[in-house]
Amino acid sequence: MPHRLSLREMASLVRSRQLSPVELVEAHLCQIEKHNGTINAFVRLFSDEARNAAKRAEQAVVDGGPTGPLHGVPVTVKDSFDIEGVPTLCGSLLRCKHIASRDSTAVRRLRAAGAIILGKTNTPEFLYNWETDNRIIGRTNNPWNLERTPGGSSGGESAAIASFCSAGGIGSDGGGSIRIPAHFSGITGLKPTPGRVSAAGHFPEIAHPGGLLGVAGPMARNVADLRLLFEVLSGHDPEDPFSAPVPLRTTGLEGVRVGLMENWNNVPVQPEMREAVLRAGKLLEECGIPVEPFRPHGVERATEVWSFFFIDVPAAFTREMIAGRESECHSSGLELLRRTEGRPEPTGREVVTQLAIRDKMRASLLRQMEKFPILLLPACGVAAWRHGERRWKTPQGEIELLEAMAPVTPFNLFGMPGLVVPITFTSDTLPIGVQLVGAPWTEELLLEVGARLEAARGPFAAPPEYLS
Repeated sequence: MPHRLSLREMASLVRSRQLSPVELVEAHLCQIEKHNGTINAFVRLFSDEARNAAKRAEQAVVDGGPTGPLHGVPVTVKDSFDIEGVPTLCGSLLRCKHIASRDSTAVRRLRAAGAIILGKTNTPEFLYNWETDNRIIGRTNNPWNLERTPGGSSGGESAAIASFCSAGGIGSDGGGSIRIPAHFSGITGLKPTPGRVSAAGHFPEIAHPGGLLGVAGPMARNVADLRLLFEVLSGHDPEDPFSAPVPLRTTGLEGVRVGLMENWNNVPVQPEMREAVLRAGKLLEECGIPVEPFRPHGVERATEVWSFFFIDVPAAFTREMIAGRESECHSSGLELLRRTEGRPEPTGREVVTQLAIRDKMRASLLRQMEKFPILLLPACGVAAWRHGERRWKTPQGEIELLEAMAPVTPFNLFGMPGLVVPITFTSDTLPIGVQLVGAPWTEELLLEVGARLEAARGPFAAPPEYLS
């Protein structure tokens, strides 16, 4: 069953002529045909194009021509990245007439590395939710439990990867939209530092001011595959206003200490989330990486300021975009927008003030992290929830949506990379991931710590129904 191999194994076997790209693509298309009817992860399939690309990839191997690091490997793309000649729907009927004039930078880099694009995966409308549902193809279901969400906004991507319909792919994250689906679906996901992976050709456009929060990043079933995708996708791109010429680096773990946080700013999390973090801390210590409790101060307004930039600032632009067509919009794109009803539009003075508050909090946290270059904390306050669920019980009281997201959103605000690694399961067999966070531009260090944690954890189960 070649679709169950890791992305790295696929690439290696293709290069050594032990696995045919044609066979590999066909195995994935069969898996999609068998299971996408229930998980509903794909907005668009490129079946014919993928088969033709696989034939070309196979011939290139036979001819002994040059091959890239992803040669012949089938991947998927979140339907917020442009692919030439097809619409970038972003979950909205309002974009049905859009046709991309060229590939996004991320898609070009995947193709240049030899990857074969299988399809585009589902999102909530405008990427504006942590639950993937829209009026184009409907909701995406979690492969672990169809009554649960795989998260959002990269929920179609995480469901496709977790169910072996894709070897890996690319998502985007402005408030946990890579990390939450990875946690909910039992896979890995990396939110890089803004500018490390180009987001040119993404909708909504990741530019100022939203580009302070939103980034493009890889998703896969294990850290080694994630690292390979990151290496392919990273690099300077003048079309991305945040892009920086940061080279790939090697890193060691000498002197690295991990700061463990059971929650963020005392916002409650469910006990199983806390227990997963404590378990991950013990595994890292067994690897010889010191772990100590860490509780930052001076960052108490982080969630509030993130909410200002992610919800309040775009609200007026969103209302203008949908004016007169509100009835065509799905609740997934309006849920956060409704939180701004009755509020005045933010002023320029408020934006500047909030930016200054953000900068001071960020500097304070980075100073405190000089002793602990890596933080370990929950990926979310809860595991994958039932479709439409919005309040959850904890021993400290009930939490709502933004409180559940408190562990992830501050690191969008501060522009810090975050990595989610699956660790264990809830009592009802839903995956639980933990989050590793580093200072800006330390993706390589995060991936190295994540790989050690993953190795100490051992093999992680996959949704049994999708293994065939």
